Amino acid sequence: MAKQRTISKEVSLQGVGLHTGNEVTLTFKPAQNNTGYCFVRTDIEGNPMVEADVNYVVNTQRGTNLEKEGVTIQTSEHVLAACVGLEIDNIIIELDAAEPPIMDGSSKYFVKALEEAGIEEQECDREEFVVTEVIRYHDEKSGSEILVMPSDEYQVTAMVDFGTKVLGTQNASLQKLSDFKSEISNARTFSFLHELETLLEHGLIKGGDLNNAIVYVDKELSPETMDKLRVAFKKDNIAVKPNGILDNLTLHYPNEAARHKLLDVIGDLALIGTRIRGKVIANKPGHYVNTQFAKKLSKIIKAEKRNNVPKYDLDKEPLMDINEIMNILPHRPPFILVDKIIELTSDTVVGVKNVTMNEPFFVGHFPGKPVMPGVLQVEAMAQTGGILALKSVPDPENYLTFFMKIDNVKFKRQVVPGDTLVFKLELLSPIRRGICQMQGYAYVNGKLVTEAILMAQIVKQK
Repeated sequence: MAKQRTISKEVSLQGVGLHTGNEVTLTFKPAQNNTGYCFVRTDIEGNPMVEADVNYVVNTQRGTNLEKEGVTIQTSEHVLAACVGLEIDNIIIELDAAEPPIMDGSSKYFVKALEEAGIEEQECDREEFVVTEVIRYHDEKSGSEILVMPSDEYQVTAMVDFGTKVLGTQNASLQKLSDFKSEISNARTFSFLHELETLLEHGLIKGGDLNNAIVYVDKELSPETMDKLRVAFKKDNIAVKPNGILDNLTLHYPNEAARHKLLDVIGDLALIGTRIRGKVIANKPGHYVNTQFAKKLSKIIKAEKRNNVPKYDLDKEPLMDINEIMNILPHRPPFILVDKIIELTSDTVVGVKNVTMNEPFFVGHFPGKPVMPGVLQVEAMAQTGGILALKSVPDPENYLTFFMKIDNVKFKRQVVPGDTLVFKLELLSPIRRGICQMQGYAYVNGKLVTEAILMAQIVKQK
């Protein structure tokens, strides 16, 4: 698997927000493994954080806007698209205003800044959602549809049809993320003249000018409208070019509008929080349909994670049998609760516990209907995690692991004699100063029975 990536050093940009017109400084900062994309508002006391999470989407009018506990982030999509396009997994995005700078209306300047900061690999493997069947979302009101199908890598196709003479049907495709910088990142945002008039009337696009938004003229320009545009854009003269756009701009591509819609799709789907291995096809995409599809995918991915049962061969020799486990863990029967280890990497461990009627706790725990105590399921999970934790020291037999905290414990199903418990634990962050935090899952017969977040400390025996 590929490793996660972040930037090597912090880097800043200055500009104005498209809709607010406020001066803003954006600073990209390196982030630890499994951080994802996080916005931080430095202009608010306490520097509150808003994770790039589709569940925080509150508005998709003229951009994808997030809100968490009253803290807002506006038009997040262009910045996030740049991060995805450069295959960055973890980053802090600091802002001293609600809205990132619009720059030229594309992702180009964000890409440039991120490349200047440098990109480096991290310790943990990159998480990826592998698409195995077609998943789609259809919006009846707009007729928009977006779907994802199996593919060997992340690909995106956007098909747009605006039904106007000046801008009709256009398509754009991205075959691989490595082409994002050269083919998509400089595609600028756009608007139709009739939309522009509405935005101006509502006091929006205060930071707009003719260099950060393409304006397609889909209606006759009246003298009154010309006067308004001259004032709004602080221009002495405004005219319409032969290709139907306001002057002072030359299109980068004939299908620049479709390319920008594709850019928006990438930025909006970044809110899922997981890399996608599949081909996305978006027909008449927009921020609303994009984020609704992202919510649907997010739910599917979370359900898959919960039921991500480790596959193993019972006939295969384990990595560690019970004797090897007891060489590392201090526990002994009847309190050694893991029988074998079948997978062990730098950040993951999978262990197995065969539950039999001979377990001593069945004598008194619901003797008429034997059920394995939940606390012992968590203990067995912790012992499995202890193998992973002690792997970080050269002489594990001289160390012990102690619980510090248990969070988000959930018991889904009963565990009874005859069940085979499979435990999977993953580090949530690198082990530092002997502290390790793990997400643990327990499965029986392909179903999740228990989950918990465990924190433990590795202590050398005296």
